[in-house]
Amino acid sequence: MVFQSDDAFWQTVLGRRSIRRYRPDAVPRVVIERLLTAAIWAPSAHNRQPWRFVVITQEEVKERLAEAMAQRWRMDLERDGVADVEARLARSRERVTRAPVLILGCVTMKDMDAYPDEVRQEKEWVMATQSLALALGNLMLAAYREGLGSCWMCAPLFAQQEVRDVLRLPTDWEPQALISLGWPAETRRSSRRPLQEVVVWK
Repeated sequence: MVFQSDDAFWQTVLGRRSIRRYRPDAVPRVVIERLLTAAIWAPSAHNRQPWRFVVITQEEVKERLAEAMAQRWRMDLERDGVADVEARLARSRERVTRAPVLILGCVTMKDMDAYPDEVRQEKEWVMATQSLALALGNLMLAAYREGLGSCWMCAPLFAQQEVRDVLRLPTDWEPQALISLGWPAETRRSSRRPLQEVVVWK
């Protein structure tokens, strides 16, 4: 399949990479707001827009968040008998604290449908989390288009209460993913499996 090299859409889709190292330069608020605008224009289940976002730029908040998630992860790693616990925690802390901007994506079920049975209610929650994922995908593509790097971190899923406590989130906000943002200090290459490995035509 051939793409036009000067097509802005395909340049954005094919050019984006997960970036983990950033320059210390601040990201202007107006740029962050453009990214969040791209996020909220994603499709969502029933158009209920069940996403909520927390923008974190204060160093002290990043430090407290990194430490809280690290302590939760430490307990899990030690229970699993992992040998290099401290090294893993150090890398994790660095990824959180060195990013100029963190955006926490949360799901709320406040406006989603409510069902009396557990099966349908679980599906409704899945639809809400899928909606958030679409929003964060938009945000990351917009970040690349702005010249920014970004990386998806799933750590909040494993430390939801700790994240809630540090950020004092409303009770209906369920932490799902942390997106780091900044001006890239590295370049990365990537590849994808060919379509014939992942697509079935009927």
